[in-house]
Amino acid sequence: MLIAHDLGTTGNKASLHTDSGELLAAVTVRYPANFAEGGIAEQNPEDWWNAVVEATRKLLEKTGADPVSVAGLVVSGQMMGAVLLDSDYAPVRPAIIWADTRSTAQVDSLLKHFSQLQALDILGHQLNSTYSLSKIMWVRDHEPDAWARVRHFGLAKDFIVHRLTGRLHTDPSDASSTNAFDIKAGTWSEPIIEASGLPRSIFPEVVDSTHVVGTLTSSAAAALGLPASTRVVMGGGDGPIAAVGSGVVAPEDPPYVCMGTSTWISFATTEPAAADPRIFTFSHVVPGLYVPTATMQAGGGAVQWASEVLGAPVPDLVAQAQNVRAADEGLFFLPYLMGERSPYFNPDAAGTFAGLSRHHTTGHLMRAVMEGVALNLLVCLDAFRESGFETETIDAIGGGAASDLWLQIMADAWGVTMRRRSVVEEGNSLGAAVVGAAGLGLTDFAAARTLSHVTATFEPDAARTALYREAVGIFRDAYDRLEPWFANRKPTR
Repeated sequence: MLIAHDLGTTGNKASLHTDSGELLAAVTVRYPANFAEGGIAEQNPEDWWNAVVEATRKLLEKTGADPVSVAGLVVSGQMMGAVLLDSDYAPVRPAIIWADTRSTAQVDSLLKHFSQLQALDILGHQLNSTYSLSKIMWVRDHEPDAWARVRHFGLAKDFIVHRLTGRLHTDPSDASSTNAFDIKAGTWSEPIIEASGLPRSIFPEVVDSTHVVGTLTSSAAAALGLPASTRVVMGGGDGPIAAVGSGVVAPEDPPYVCMGTSTWISFATTEPAAADPRIFTFSHVVPGLYVPTATMQAGGGAVQWASEVLGAPVPDLVAQAQNVRAADEGLFFLPYLMGERSPYFNPDAAGTFAGLSRHHTTGHLMRAVMEGVALNLLVCLDAFRESGFETETIDAIGGGAASDLWLQIMADAWGVTMRRRSVVEEGNSLGAAVVGAAGLGLTDFAAARTLSHVTATFEPDAARTALYREAVGIFRDAYDRLEPWFANRKPTR
């Protein structure tokens, strides 16, 4: 058996799998995040480790699995963050996570050396404050005492793998989320790192996602309740890992949408996507492949925010949204609650309701939020289409994929057949397990196609698709008109 850990934004999910990757059971342990004014988004890496320990023990207790039967561990984690470590590999400050956007000045300094098109060609990504490199630079520029102690850098899963094995590495998928990795060469980009002024020595060795890093240290084994002989596979970033969980392990596989806290559309290719400022490319966890991707900061996160602000559970609000319209009535929500990556890469973008009227209810607001996410992703999907990519089917995973209404909205808005996979909330866990099983020589990536199947299909309504095609033009116009205001808005003190 295998144990997979998926380090998300809201918690860690531990899941138990057969040697072929089949899901047997899962346990989630929550932890907090600090979202604060000024684009701050941080977490305590020790919370991640404590969650990994607690979730592992709870999983073993829940299933009654013999610890000796666990052949290995594998880790999937949130991408684009920065965990800064001292000479003893202890965190020098809280981890800066993917949603943090405060490092715009550092991005501006990089843009003195490289244009965005040059960056796209080298990195597969624009230079942007949501990526790791500028976050590290921000710590150097604003926290000299902490920076003086920094000797190593890693991402979330890298930190956990080090705690498990005593060895610090990263993999191509996570490395490609840093803004410091030459995606075609498969190595750290020396020119980009030189332009950043950061020491090359802090960047970890890059190994394959399937690489067996080592076995558990004695202290990790004791904490987890597993034998010290348990092997640890490197794993990868949660985006490319989710692709495996959706059965996307080759270019011929249909694309998928992951409807988690952040939400994205992705597929597999043999080459990075063409340089388009609306989209980007990660390295796949499958060697030799890439995953062109369009990720928005707050997809499922926008729905959760609406639930918190409106003071009602998500299912209740979705039920209210079922029988009302939003875009049809001129009500739009721009879902830019934490700035935005795709398609605008604008850290100044802000969430906005436009077109509110007195008769609008909480149901209308929730409908607008769900449609706003779908319309923003339609702008991204159009970018893929303009580059020559076409599809009639998109598979859905992530917590948001449990909603019939939301999948129907996406089918109608995008003009494609939406399919819900049988493994929804555990899609990342499933993908991680396949990576682990492949690393341990127990199976290959093709097994991912058989571990999850289609449970529901949502066909587009042609009339609704036409209405949404009109609506996306208004949606884009709203952003274009508000963009100067986003850049110039000042908080009132």
